[in-house]
Amino acid sequence: MDQYEVLWAGFGGQGVMVAGQLLAYTGIKEGKNVVWLPSYGPEMRGGTAYCTVVISDSRIGSPIITNPRAACVFNRPSFDKFTPRIKPGGLLLVNSSLIDVTTDRDDITEVLVPANKMAIDAGSPKATNIAMLSTFVGATGVVEYDNLLATLEEKLGKKKDLLEINRKVLEAGFKLGKEAVKGKSAGRKVKA
Repeated sequence: MDQYEVLWAGFGGQGVMVAGQLLAYTGIKEGKNVVWLPSYGPEMRGGTAYCTVVISDSRIGSPIITNPRAACVFNRPSFDKFTPRIKPGGLLLVNSSLIDVTTDRDDITEVLVPANKMAIDAGSPKATNIAMLSTFVGATGVVEYDNLLATLEEKLGKKKDLLEINRKVLEAGFKLGKEAVKGKSAGRKVKA
């Protein structure tokens, strides 16, 4: 991997920024060059929120990415806005718990992730962002699972009740991501 760009997008309050930060912190832990660039809508909770994370083995030229390699979208407005921007050959992770459509693009791989359901089944809807994050990491291998787990424990370890739920979701999402992209080809839609 030379450089990987991923856009995280959803409503404020869905944990989009935290997912991006956890990925960025993990990249730093691995000694990579990292940029995390947030953007908020008019109101934080309930408004549109997104961030871009760039992870690279070499120097990053610009933190502003118009066309990322991947996008993880948590809600329908984000799906509509950001799906067209993904580079051909890229990856789209869709929170299929809240988004009931798929893209008509045949030049990207789309993975449908029941993120809300995964989080609720594990014990808390607050882990939805961890479901998307771990599925992304499983699908791309952009950072190592063990390092992501360590980052999760460092950053969210104060909330012991949520930590165990997040660990369960992290493991389930990672496995789901790895399975989803086996033998992947652009244009493939995978229901995870």
